[in-house]
Amino acid sequence: MMSFRDNYLDNAAWPNVMIRLIGEIREFKGKEALFEKQAPEVLRQLKEVAVIQSVESSNRLEGIEVAKKRLALLTKDKTSPMNRSEAEVAGYRDVLNTIHVSASYMALSPSLMLQMHRDLMSYATGSGGRWKASDNVIKESLPSGQERIRFVPVPAWRTPEAIGELLMRFQEAKNVGNVDELLLIGAFVLDFLSIHPFADGNGRMARLLTLLLMYQSGYQLGKYISLEKIIEETKESYYETLEKSSQGWHEGKHDIIPWLTYFLNMILKAYQRFEERVGTVRQERGWKEKHVREVISTMESKFRIADLLERCPDISRPTIQRVLNKMSHAGEIECLGKGKNALWQKRSSK
Repeated sequence: MMSFRDNYLDNAAWPNVMIRLIGEIREFKGKEALFEKQAPEVLRQLKEVAVIQSVESSNRLEGIEVAKKRLALLTKDKTSPMNRSEAEVAGYRDVLNTIHVSASYMALSPSLMLQMHRDLMSYATGSGGRWKASDNVIKESLPSGQERIRFVPVPAWRTPEAIGELLMRFQEAKNVGNVDELLLIGAFVLDFLSIHPFADGNGRMARLLTLLLMYQSGYQLGKYISLEKIIEETKESYYETLEKSSQGWHEGKHDIIPWLTYFLNMILKAYQRFEERVGTVRQERGWKEKHVREVISTMESKFRIADLLERCPDISRPTIQRVLNKMSHAGEIECLGKGKNALWQKRSSK
């Protein structure tokens, strides 16, 4: 709640880079409805991929991993969890699906947060849906095997009061409208993690709340692109900026700019990926080959067909293979192995 006290956000001097990021995000947001009309089949496929990636990445950030085949079955609710890791995945799946279907009806409140946490932990421990009963710390494991305390959150006895104040002040800031809603959402997430209200699952709850609040602010992006996957891909910056912006938080003297800059860049990257995968209206002849080539141009030096399939959900594997063969014969790329998991490498032009 410290980011919402004493006009902290109203008085902040936002760097030009953050203003630019917000402007770019708004431009992308304006295209969402257009894509929904022009490429409904592509978006349907993106939804399916995004759910799997979100469940996988958010749990993997917490060290929870499940075999790919089991993950697909669990995500589609076609099997029951067989162990603790699978139980964690199943809980995240349920809350994620609830948000995708019912975000507009989920009025943010302490009881809703407790319900979400209860559902998140329902398969794993059955002890969710309660605020932490003892103090906790945010720590990391060092390569040496030692642990380092990154932040000391709000004590357990103050947690209900702190959550209540955060929700009240967040809603007040939204109603006043002096600060862009994306900045309010980012500030909310930082304060939530600084309170760290649960004994377990705080990181996953923060990511679920991010999705919920973006939905309720008119950003449908998380339906098609996994924000959790992008966070996992940039996890060093994710944790680094959270730590930087949490220093001095208890006194209201923290610098929220590093975290909010990361937060906006993460959303912008998701929108860029969204447009890349949907592309323009598919009418001109040869658009599939053109799109595959465009995606390859943005890839790292080495890539697999699976990487292209993920970024081109509306293009079949045989079509992608034909483009790769054509580019290989032209000397633009080369195959470094055999089989479906073979690496391909771009050749540098001289």
